[in-house]
Amino acid sequence: YILGDGDQVQPEGIAGELCVAGRGLARGYLNREEETAKRFTADPFVPGERMYRTGDLVKWNAQCGIEYIGRIDQQVKVRGYRIELSEIEVRLARLADVHDAAVTAVEDKAGNTALCAYVAPRQDDIEALKAALKDTLPDYMVPAFWVEMDELPVTANGKIDKKALPAP
Repeated sequence: YILGDGDQVQPEGIAGELCVAGRGLARGYLNREEETAKRFTADPFVPGERMYRTGDLVKWNAQCGIEYIGRIDQQVKVRGYRIELSEIEVRLARLADVHDAAVTAVEDKAGNTALCAYVAPRQDDIEALKAALKDTLPDYMVPAFWVEMDELPVTANGKIDKKALPAP
């Protein structure tokens, strides 16, 4: 299943959490009862059965395949909108003029939550990147702050180290 708020099945093109159910589903995590209770929940469509909540944000694409967007635990709320930071990162990474990108939630001078994009661009044209994002994302998902970097910091295992990113 791909489920949204209230365990509603999501239609094609609308993001939701990937949930797995059916024969062969594990009983839970070994010696991790709290995590098992959080991830293995009642299946809302088959009484008496359970499903596993993966925490992955996905959507059905036009070819009837599942497109991975990111993790649900990277969700932030900006001006009343629930936003998946990884969805913005994926869109940035698809741009030909971007070598690497990360998006975080920051606090602006007024104390409100805002989005900040950290990019290692191939060309120095942030306005072009903003315009390209506006073609594929709603305005509230286009970062307010942009930081250009030669390269983004990475952890020992090669993932972007968001804790090491500078303040905008």
